[in-house]
Parts: sequence; structure tokens; C-alpha cells
Amino acid sequence: MPRLNNRNPKLSKLRKYAVAYYRGKIHYLGLHGTPEALTAYNRFCAEIQENPTFITSQRAKCVTVRELTAAFLDHAAANTDSATYSFFRVVALDFLDVLYGDNFPVDDFTPRCLKLVRDEMIKSRRYCRRILNRCVKSVIAIFSWGVEHEMVKETTWSALKAVKPLQEGHYGTFDHEERQPVPDDVVRRTLPFLPPTVQAMIKLQRILGMRPNEIFLMRVGDIDTTRENGLWYYLPGSYKTSRHVGKIVFPLGKPEQELIAPYLEGKNADNAVFSPRQAMAERNAERAANRKTKPSPSHMRKAEERAKKPSYYAEFYNRDSYRQAIEHAICTGNKAGQAIPKWTPYMLRNSAATAIESEIGLDEAQAQLGHKTADMTRRYSKAQLRIREALARKRVNPFEAEES
Repeated sequence: MPRLNNRNPKLSKLRKYAVAYYRGKIHYLGLHGTPEALTAYNRFCAEIQENPTFITSQRAKCVTVRELTAAFLDHAAANTDSATYSFFRVVALDFLDVLYGDNFPVDDFTPRCLKLVRDEMIKSRRYCRRILNRCVKSVIAIFSWGVEHEMVKETTWSALKAVKPLQEGHYGTFDHEERQPVPDDVVRRTLPFLPPTVQAMIKLQRILGMRPNEIFLMRVGDIDTTRENGLWYYLPGSYKTSRHVGKIVFPLGKPEQELIAPYLEGKNADNAVFSPRQAMAERNAERAANRKTKPSPSHMRKAEERAKKPSYYAEFYNRDSYRQAIEHAICTGNKAGQAIPKWTPYMLRNSAATAIESEIGLDEAQAQLGHKTADMTRRYSKAQLRIREALARKRVNPFEAEES
């Protein structure tokens, strides 16, 4: 049982809130280091010393929004990936906690409150309409988790689900332009300004139509080269739509094998196939080969120091470093007079979808991209537009023929 004293309560895993642990449960007491948190902690200890069952009878009825969000974020930090956790953290701390975090009971949080939070998100101009709808779903998910852990009444969560998503054209919202495929000629003009590692990543993504993270998170152990049918198989550690289409496997033919094979040699199963460390080594070797003057002793010394610290660069690319490598190459190419338009690695998936549907068919494109429905594949592919453009060029006016 906690002792009644004037010590500050413990700091939560979120590194922001004061907490107390009792009977295997965590209880949030406000911002850590504040007088209010110390007062709440002493009151919490006094209540338990007077009535050990108080925590299950009275306190459970007055959980605040701040306590709910803090508890959920501790859960999300331990059970979700970093991107998902970061998204929940922004929604919870930048909006939900700011408006309703000050001792506001969770069961007083109504659909009107949720709409006010959404209105603040709209005013911030930080998110497009689609992301705004995702933010609202995230708030509802936090309350759903609270129902599971007996912090929120089920009726509160059910009422929040009645809030409808924002429709296109809603006042104050905006939508980004639909992503277009990048022409192969544009990619071809960009490649000479990239290190061979990134060149291989781009070519492989364009051939297979994979998402960027399925390329830069590829591990040596994910590639099965042992089968005797002439194909290799890439088994991603995680796949975005696996809950809909099941575990997906990418067969790798001869072109893909030729791209990957040089990056498998001498590596362990947990190593990245395409590593920034190798890419920077390639870039430095190219610079050294093109150097016109003899390197000075200081340059030699710095090169030796870098060689002793291989962890200076990350083992894996991420969505930012992969994109930034392409942006740097486009900038370098434009300075060299290539006039390369801006494009991102996400556009390569659209390019692959369009090419596969145009050359083979929609069903094949759906299977390669791992989509649950053909309608989703059509959103990526622009083959239907190409068909309509061809029809427009061949179209004639039937009424002109009758008049003549």
C-alpha cells in the first residue's frame, strides 16, 4: 500500500505524467512535477489507507480524459509501431489533451466535444480531409480501448461512433491532388545521380509495385533463395493489407534477382538488403575516384575515423531518408541541365499498377499490388484513363455522318 508522504509520484513511461501503481493497475495524477500532481498523489494515498477498496468503487467513476489518453499512449508505445504511436500521440496531446485534458471526466465527453476537437484540427490547417477523418477515428479508438479496460462507459464510446466522416468540400477542409504515376523516362533520367544501392531500390520497386517501406525494410533473411523452381521469394515481415488478403509473398524473377543478388553477399539474416551505410560507401568511393587532387593527410585521417564507426549511418532506410535521396538526385540533375520534375517513391507504385493493368490486365495488377478489391487497384492505376484517352482520339460525331 502506498505510504502517505510528500515525495513526488513516479514518472510514467510517457515521460510527462505522474502515476501511482496499486494492485497491478496504473493511475494517472496529472502533470509530473506540479504541485497539483503531488496533492493528487497524497490524496490518492490517503483514500486508499482509509478504504483499500476505494480505488475500485469510487475512483473508477471519475477517470479524466488526461488519464485515459496517458494510459492509452503508454499502451500504444509498447504495442504499436513507431509511426502509429506518433500519430496517436499528436492527436492525443496536441488536440484532445489541450481542450479536455484538465480534469474533464471521460464519460462527459460527448459527440459535440469530439466535433470541437475536430474543428480545432480543421483550424490548424495541418491535415487534409482524409487525415482529419483518420484523426477522429483515432480518438474513438482511444475511447474504445478505455471501454475494454473499464475506464469508459460503453454508451460514451457508442455515442462517439455516431459522428460522421467529413465529406468532400466540407467548409475549411482541403484535399490533396490525386497521386499520379511517374513516367519511366523521368525515373531513367534521375538514376545516374543516385548511388547504386538506391538505383536498385527504385528499379525493384518499379518492377514489383511494392510500397516504399516494403523495399527499405527488406532483410536478407526475408529472401528465400533455396527453392529449385528458378524463383526467389520475398516474404515481408509485415504487410499493410495482410488482414484482408492474408500473408503475401512476392516471387522474384531473373530481373529482380540480378538487382538483389549483389546486396545479399556477406550479410547476416537480420541485415538490411539495401543499407544507407553501403550507399554512402558507394558515394564516397565515387567521389574518391573522381577526385582531381591528391587527398590531404587530414582527409585521410577523417576517412579512417569514419571507417572505424560504421554505425554513423543507419542500417535501414526510412520513408524520409529514401525520399530525400531521390530529392537530392533530382536537385543535382537539374543543376546539370536535366530538367527533372519532382517525384517521390510513392509514385512508383502507381506507375507499376498502370503498366501491369495496361499490358496484362486488372486482375493481374490487383494480385501484384495485394489489394482486397479491384476498385482499390483502379485508384492506383491510370490505365482506365489511357483507355478513355484512346477512345477520345478515335471518336467521331455520329450526327455529322447523318447530315452528310
